[in-house]
Amino acid sequence: MADIVYMIVRRAMAAQPKDNQEGRALIALRERILGGVLPGGTRLFEVPLAEEMRISRTPLRAAMSRLAEEGLLERARGGGFLVRAFTVADVIDAIELRGVLEGTAARLAAERGVPEERLARLAVLTAELDGCFQGATVDFERYSALNGAFHAALQHLPGSEILARELERTKTLPFASPSAFLPDETAHADFERSLAHAQAQHRALHEAIAAREGARAEAIAREHARLARRNLDHLIRNKAPGAPLSPALALVID
Repeated sequence: MADIVYMIVRRAMAAQPKDNQEGRALIALRERILGGVLPGGTRLFEVPLAEEMRISRTPLRAAMSRLAEEGLLERARGGGFLVRAFTVADVIDAIELRGVLEGTAARLAAERGVPEERLARLAVLTAELDGCFQGATVDFERYSALNGAFHAALQHLPGSEILARELERTKTLPFASPSAFLPDETAHADFERSLAHAQAQHRALHEAIAAREGARAEAIAREHARLARRNLDHLIRNKAPGAPLSPALALVID
């Protein structure tokens, strides 16, 4: 299974609950899947898993549904869930596809024009994201939540239900959410620079859409999505010879 990418997420996304059974199940299952403890193809049985994790079945089922939305699980025939397997090529293709669709959304929004209230919402989100940077530190949890809202807003800017639906479906592919991969504590400076660069692209994207610059908006959105691809390439190039591609990573929002 050398070609399977298993990654341990050390930072939970801000939107997920951390003080209840569903939140604990979500974090624990994600770490087991991405860490390779639950390999691709493993069928998750609700009753024994709930007993092992000492939680009730309802929050466990909710957590597994959330992981299916993230692309880490898939619904099995006859009920239940299977752990998805994915290759490096799968991850690359998913990232590329999201970039194409978000680029198209940005271009159409700029060309068609965006209602004032939607454009104002994007401006507010951009300003709030700027507020996550305080001197040399970044409020990652707040940035994570606001970034998700920014990309959701972008998805709906063109007013196309078809495009919004396809983008939503693409985000369920392995690692196709608006995310990039970067070592965690071992490369904190790179982590901070990655967030700052991503936020500069957020600002430029808002400006291009507001100025009705379709080609520029599309190019920025596609380059923005490729942050994940560049960081994945960096990880592959710098891993030790023969070492599996499974270091402890942070999920860095782009």
